[in-house]
Amino acid sequence: MHMTVTSGRSSATDEGDPRLRSLAALATDLAGQFALAPLLERILQHTLTLLQCASGSICTVDELAGTYRKEVDIGVGCLSGRTFPLDEGVTGEVVRARRPVLFDEYADVRGGHIGAEDRSRLHGVVGVPIRWDGSIIGTCVVFSEEPARRFTDEDVMLVELFATHAAIAMANARMYARAAEKESDAAILAERERVARDLHDTVGRGLATVLLQLDAAEREIRRAHEPIDALAAARAAARAALTEAQRAVLGFGPSLLDGRSLHEAVALELAWVQSTSTIDTRFVVSGEPEALAPETARQLFRIVQEALTNVVKHSRARSVRVGLVYGRSEVAAMVEDDGIGFDVPKLSSVRTRTARGLGLQGLAARAPLLGGTLSLESTPGWGTRISAAVPYATSAEPAIARSRWRVLIVHERAVVRAGLVRMLGQVEPDIQVVGEVSNAIEAVEAFRLVAPHVVLGNLALPRIDGPQLTSYLRAIDPNAAVVLLIDSFADERVRAASQIGAVGFVPNDVEPDPLARALVAAARGDALIPAETLRSFTSPDRATTDSLTPREREVRAFVERGLPDKRIATELRISVKTVEKHVGSILRKTGARNRTMLAGLATNSGR
Repeated sequence: MHMTVTSGRSSATDEGDPRLRSLAALATDLAGQFALAPLLERILQHTLTLLQCASGSICTVDELAGTYRKEVDIGVGCLSGRTFPLDEGVTGEVVRARRPVLFDEYADVRGGHIGAEDRSRLHGVVGVPIRWDGSIIGTCVVFSEEPARRFTDEDVMLVELFATHAAIAMANARMYARAAEKESDAAILAERERVARDLHDTVGRGLATVLLQLDAAEREIRRAHEPIDALAAARAAARAALTEAQRAVLGFGPSLLDGRSLHEAVALELAWVQSTSTIDTRFVVSGEPEALAPETARQLFRIVQEALTNVVKHSRARSVRVGLVYGRSEVAAMVEDDGIGFDVPKLSSVRTRTARGLGLQGLAARAPLLGGTLSLESTPGWGTRISAAVPYATSAEPAIARSRWRVLIVHERAVVRAGLVRMLGQVEPDIQVVGEVSNAIEAVEAFRLVAPHVVLGNLALPRIDGPQLTSYLRAIDPNAAVVLLIDSFADERVRAASQIGAVGFVPNDVEPDPLARALVAAARGDALIPAETLRSFTSPDRATTDSLTPREREVRAFVERGLPDKRIATELRISVKTVEKHVGSILRKTGARNRTMLAGLATNSGR
């Protein structure tokens, strides 16, 4: 038997090498896909093509369980999906050696699983480990059907490159499976909490009505009167409670809000209080009522509803006052009674064990769901006051405003990456570094994986530099925002990167605050290339404006200020599509390649 254990060392690959181009193409081809089997099959097919072989497999390894599973099997075996002990096959040899292995003949492999009909046509074998975070999580194996073929160390290094892609695919698949599982669990938990809150509110209110009507029926019987009216009211209340409970389970809002405004629904709820108790009610609406988003109205109504239910069931109040205040930026609701009150700190310590506590928990949870606040004040013997305030804008716009700008860092030096992460985290809480990689190939993978708003890269990346990185990313997404760290604006690569589409350049010795501002500006789509850079990109003799129409001159002035199309459309009271047409015409007439170069023309001509 002739088995060789290789050193597993990697070497630099020339950027013009077709193999590297194949790797880059593979990175782009696989981006955005997270089903493991198709990814691994594509990776294995690329491996076999470049090694000019027709047979191979990729396995996942579970060292703790002592097994491995054939995920993909091309050309031989048809063993995909089967699990084997780790002391068998090429995978077993790789795991024992902890490094790549070479065989001159497949017959030399101990415990090989390929059947006799295929075994005889297999000769040379190369197997490499697939590593992640210091552990072997799989193997990539290639078979040669040429009797004279002997795999070399160069072949091993090539397979290792593809094994790196396989490792990323496996890690991504695991990560997305875990993320999907967590997302599903979170959604289930959130839905359970919603149903629990809504059922507590609707059933509690309904049962309170039923019990009050049954009490009235009992009093009628004691007086030798007919309890028919009270029993009919109790039956109607039970049916209404059942309907509301069904709506809550199905995710529908309260029926009182159907076709009604919030203050109209609250008025009806106060009518319920009057019909089921002897409590005096007062309702005050302040400000100009505005139409509310459905979820805003729903949550505020539930808060008022639960508060009034507690007043009826627990407070022994003589009166209750409800107020709705429509302010400039938020709507507030207040429920105040003169009942027996309660000790808030004491109740908080036991509320998870009581139904009343569940109601208070529901109240406390509703307003923050919409970015609002809720306060509860109560004193034994002096009544209770509950107030909630919710902003009008509780849809997508505030959610976007509260989200963080995702930044991917690409730099060959780990210490620089770590410094940038720490620096950005300290000066700008709205920036979230979602990934840090050391080279352009990894950046391509990470870009599609984490979908950053901005990529912060090094202009002088080895082998594949900043301009090439920019071209790769903008080939994937024409709107990719790339900001590059540079040593000098005189570097010819700055011009090249700008012409390709880089949106900004910052010196390597930039201070934290300007760097953070530059990244946020890039994320928002603002122009941020310095004037001294722009002057070097353009020729003044091409900056003619004679042929521009008056409207095009107006649009151009806004473009030169770095305003996005949507803002220009607002300023000029025209559509975004019209702005885009004007910008395209301006670029053609001035000879500018892009908006950045157009701004440079103005700088160069002194405008």
